[in-house]
Amino acid sequence: MATEKATFGAGCFWGVEAAFRQVPGVISTSVGYMGGSFKNPTYQDVCTDLTGHAEVVEVTYDPSKASYTDLLKVFWEIHDPTQLNRQGPDVGTQYRTVIFFHMPEQEAAARASKESLERSGAYRRPMATEITPAAEFWRAEEYHQQYLEKRGLASCHIK
Repeated sequence: MATEKATFGAGCFWGVEAAFRQVPGVISTSVGYMGGSFKNPTYQDVCTDLTGHAEVVEVTYDPSKASYTDLLKVFWEIHDPTQLNRQGPDVGTQYRTVIFFHMPEQEAAARASKESLERSGAYRRPMATEITPAAEFWRAEEYHQQYLEKRGLASCHIK
């Protein structure tokens, strides 16, 4: 089976991971950090808001069962893409809205999707979502992986 990776930041990674784990065709998810300059960051490092990393979810999926467009739809639905460097009560650049693309086709789809939403008038404020090349993924500590699932919770999103 051929698989692909997609990486999204949409606030606290616990709820983002839980949402993507529900998508048919998603094989696995991992929470971690991407987009900063600090090597091998820990959660404590990222929480300082000095590393440049975003909390992200790396999604491994079967493109014959889930398209990248399907994943983008979930991404837009689970957070507020107009909030700059925050989601709800979580504030800092680590909570920014960001799409890290792994291939040119993902970049094109992400940009087209964002532009379509901007034109739709669905949001009263400008969209703050960054679209940028994927960088090194630093897997978060084990206790963060499937955090909500381990505690019997379905979601922590405010939207």
